[in-house]
Formats: sequence, structure tokens, C-alpha cells
Amino acid sequence: MRFRHPDGSTVHLAYCTNVHPAEDLDGVVEQLRLYCEPVRRRLGRDRLGIGLWLARDAARTLSADPAQLRRLRTALDTRGLEVVTLNGFPYQGFGAQEVKYRVYTPDWTDPERLEHTTHLARLLAALLPDDITDGSVSTLPLAWRTPFDAGRARAARRHLTALAQRLDAIQELTGRSVRIGLEPEPGCTVETTAQAIEALTGPGGPPLERIGVCLDTCHLATQFEDPHTAVDALTAAGVPVVKAQLSAALHAEDPARSDVREALAAFAEPRFLHQTRTRDPEGAVHGTDDLDQALAGGLGDTAPWRSHFHVPLHAPPEPPLTSTLPVLADALARLVGGPAPLTRHLEVETYTWQALPPELRPRTRDRLADGIAAELALARDLLTDLGLKELP
Repeated sequence: MRFRHPDGSTVHLAYCTNVHPAEDLDGVVEQLRLYCEPVRRRLGRDRLGIGLWLARDAARTLSADPAQLRRLRTALDTRGLEVVTLNGFPYQGFGAQEVKYRVYTPDWTDPERLEHTTHLARLLAALLPDDITDGSVSTLPLAWRTPFDAGRARAARRHLTALAQRLDAIQELTGRSVRIGLEPEPGCTVETTAQAIEALTGPGGPPLERIGVCLDTCHLATQFEDPHTAVDALTAAGVPVVKAQLSAALHAEDPARSDVREALAAFAEPRFLHQTRTRDPEGAVHGTDDLDQALAGGLGDTAPWRSHFHVPLHAPPEPPLTSTLPVLADALARLVGGPAPLTRHLEVETYTWQALPPELRPRTRDRLADGIAAELALARDLLTDLGLKELP
């Protein structure tokens, strides 16, 4: 979905396909038919943006065979779909029954992360619509926090600097600019925007023209960051917001109550990590790696909790829980509500539909498509309320 900003520029809205578990190219092409095109039809649009997730095997197939890349591009065009951004965070196995810490491997200390992201950037340059010259790829925020020492930090910086040089070459060869966004996430080496600024502007950091941040509003809220303060700091430091992921975290106002803890327990599940945070009266943030750890006594309960669980934007959980949708709305207003957009790539990223409590999970493909379309409709309304105009 495309929107015209009041300054005349185009802002893109997509939904991320990491909600679908396809690992190989055949699976990716099939999900376009089973999910992406039906979502487009529900929204009544001739064209729908998708934030494509290409796992390792799919990316390798496309990189090795130009005919397969043409096949994917044709499938996108035929079904009224377009791609300006890729989700390069998960590497493989994101549809497994247990993902947890494995989603952070390989990290940016590993040459394989550099090679995979290079493949993605080259593929995106070929998949961009004919009238679009700028693409983005989100990636993990260097690594999980442990083990990470000075030597590993130097290796990650070397790999990012090498990537920036390869992105320069891609633009020189294709005329398309692809930028990479580190996605701050709770528990990682870079979990806040302040840490992203330090990593990207410190000694030996990569060129900021090519490397910036992907601002995930669930992660931002989970860390209790104020969107305006965070975006202002990024702007002041010259760190570009390459893309933003529109997502909402789980919020519990009074986690000491038994009914609140019972409601939270329904979201503690074995597939994904749900890093959980609270903030003390002095403003310091404390947390656990997972929601079940917090419920087992690993986190103080005298102040609200927020958990890294991407809940559907249009359907916050029933009381006594809620979501951090207001944080998303504030971040979006700061990012695209001003005289010029600070990012032009927006991606709805609710990948946890099948990890919701059983009674909230979509039971059929049609129900999942309904939910994704409803999320995009909510995001569309937020954008038009900010003065952007939806384009055909």
C-alpha cells in the first residue's frame, strides 16, 4: 500500500510474511497465493506491499538461479504484490515448534550473516518495483547479549562495514539503493535506541548512509522508551530510521493481581522468547528473558509489566491486559506526521498469531487473512489521520 505524504514523497505500508512458515522458494510462492493475495483482495486494493521474509534456503535458491528469481518476480506481479522491504532478521527455522534463542543465530560476528544479508540486498534490488529505487532490509541488532566481548564487537563492525561497501556496489551496478536497519530488541547487544546510536556512531562503526535502524514499536514499548525522545535522539545523531515495524506489546498494568497473572500465563508459550520488562520509580528498566521467568518470581511486580509478545494491532487482549498500541501511534506520528517523513518504509509485523492463547488463534487461512487485513486497515487509518493520502 502506498501513501502520499503532504511533502509529496511516497510512504510504503506492508505486512511482514514471517507470519507464514515457508522456508524454501516453493513455499514462498505458495504463500503469495494462499495468504498475500487474499489479504490484498480483502482490502480492496489492486496493489499490496509485503515485507518479504526469505529464509536461508529460499535466498540461496534465488541467488543461484536467475530463472527462479524471475519466477518469484512474476508471481508477485501476477498477484498484485510488491516488495520494497525484506525482513532479514530470522535466518531459518522461524516456523519451528521452538524458536527461542535460535532466532539470533547466526549473528553479526559470523561471516554467514554477512553473506546471507548480502544475498538479500541483491535480491531486493531485483525485486523492487520498476518505479521504486530504494529498498530496505531489517536485521538483528548485532547479537544476543551473551557472549559478546570487544573482539566479537570488532568482528561485527567489520562485517557491517563490508556490507556497506557491497551495498555501494549494488547501487553502482543496478541504480537501486538498499539500506540495512539494525532492529533493537530486548535482551540483545543492542536493545535500545541509545545503544543503537552508540553501536553505529562509535569508533569503527559502519557508514550511516547505508546502515541505520529498524524501529520496532513493540520492542520500543517493551523497553519503556518514549517514542519522541528515541526518534529525536536518532535524528540528532544522524542515524537514519531505515524502516519501522508497526507492532504492539503485551501490557499488564498491575502484575501483582492474581487475575492479571493468570491472564499473562496464557501468553507464556514455548515457541518464541517473550522478554518481559518493568520500570522502577527511578526510571531504570529491569527484566527477564521470558514471560514464564517473570511469572515465576524473576521480576518485581509493583509496577506495570510489558512483554515482547506481538499482539494483533486491531484486537488487544481482553481486560485485565491491554496492548501498547498508543506507543505505536505516538511513534508513527513522530516518524511520518511531521513536515517530512523520517522513514518511508512501514511494516506491520505480527508474527505470533499461532502463538496466541488457543481461543484467540485463527483456526483457518481465511481467519488469518481476515486478521492481517484488519491490522493493515488500522494502520491505514492511522496514516490517513496523520494527513497521508492512500494511493491507488
